[in-house]
Amino acid sequence: MVLLVLCTYLAVVLGVGLFGHRLFRGTGEDYFVASRSIGPFVLLMTLLGTNMTAFTLLGASGEAYRRGVIVFALMGSSTAIVVPFLIYYLGIRSWQLGKRRGYLTQVQLVRDRYGSNSLGALLFAVVVGLMLPYLLIGVKGGGDALNALTGGPGEGLPAWAGSLAVCAVTYAYVSYGGMRSTAWVNALQTSVFLAFGIVAYVAVMSGFGGLTEAMESLRSAHPDMTDFGGDRFAYLQMGSFLLLPLCTGAFPHLYAHWLSARSMASFRLAIVAYPLLVAAIWFPSVTLGAVGRLEFAPPLDGPVLVKLIVGNTSDVLAGCLAAGVFAAIMSSLDSQILSLGTMFTQDIVRHYGFHGRLGEDRQVWFGRLFVLAFLALAFGCSLVVSQSIFALGTWALTGFAGLLPMFAATLFWRRATARGAFASILTVVALWAYFFIDSLSVEGAYSIGGTGLMPVAVIVPAAALALAAGSLAPASAPLDQSGPNR
Repeated sequence: MVLLVLCTYLAVVLGVGLFGHRLFRGTGEDYFVASRSIGPFVLLMTLLGTNMTAFTLLGASGEAYRRGVIVFALMGSSTAIVVPFLIYYLGIRSWQLGKRRGYLTQVQLVRDRYGSNSLGALLFAVVVGLMLPYLLIGVKGGGDALNALTGGPGEGLPAWAGSLAVCAVTYAYVSYGGMRSTAWVNALQTSVFLAFGIVAYVAVMSGFGGLTEAMESLRSAHPDMTDFGGDRFAYLQMGSFLLLPLCTGAFPHLYAHWLSARSMASFRLAIVAYPLLVAAIWFPSVTLGAVGRLEFAPPLDGPVLVKLIVGNTSDVLAGCLAAGVFAAIMSSLDSQILSLGTMFTQDIVRHYGFHGRLGEDRQVWFGRLFVLAFLALAFGCSLVVSQSIFALGTWALTGFAGLLPMFAATLFWRRATARGAFASILTVVALWAYFFIDSLSVEGAYSIGGTGLMPVAVIVPAAALALAAGSLAPASAPLDQSGPNR
């Protein structure tokens, strides 16, 4: 029954996505940014759905199962505050410039602003590299969820089947309908996982006697699970995680959604409602994950949220709630792969191979081919990657957060130069690689020197300093210039 409900939901999603093709205008701009026609409600839901990945539902609940309610303080609270701020300052400004100059990608903005081809190529390579672990969150999450829903390791369907299903359905409607289908499906899926998330919370928590009784039981059985920590390690870690939501300002898929807005007024609803909806998603995810320790003793095989749903609800309701989990996964995956297809078509094929001249239909086909190739790569990697969803997400978000100073300067700091942008990006790459390699020799959660300080707390300020130093330093030799420094 669970599989029947889930398959029915995937069919509905596919139908909505394919229906979006009926309004397709046959142009690259329509395929990649829906001819900049997305209204307030759909924009809100697609921004929320795109940002609330498997990292939020499966990753955060899994981390809460291991560490307790402190996980909400790590990112949930800061996300609700930081993201609307970024939408207001960076989103609206990006939309204005994109509409005026016809931008479809971040690389076009950066390359045009600094007049440097090599900077654009570097940015493309870094963004694509960081997107791979972020895509893996959704692909791996789909496999883990389906396996847990059908019986768990050794009994249920193999994880690769769920990963393949997520990739296939997502690719079908993204490649056929582009941004319009993606936005419509995101609106549907965000509504689904919001509604089903509330139902799951009430259904599961009622089995523990309600929130208050569940927290009291958790405090008695596992006191550390309800403690926000009072030592230096915990404070440094919480302070570091406050910087992670800065990654939103550098996401290529969020940038694409900003460009798809119909008007500046379309951003108002997103700015006002986003914090409330984030709380409605993060709070249940974290509390359910922590309460899972009352029912499942570690080590746990499979996502704790899915196991709680299957173990405390009927088959039909479990199927509906499983659909909500898949909705959260696909509502991010579709935007991510579409933005990568846009970047490959516009910033590599069209810019270098066709010198700005590429037919509208061929733009669409190049985008589809790159999306297929990258999804295949992500699927292959999901079969061998063993890191947790939360760990994968943290590293991906850390890299994107480090790119924010460069993007913010591109939009607002007139004295920023290509040399400073280069220095900032290379600083992020070097530090990210160093900390990631260092983490491979550490068991459990990684922090710098075991202090609690996370790499993001070093990478973001270092990127900002490199940007300022590179931009303000006296010029020695000119960088390549491919256009006006606007």
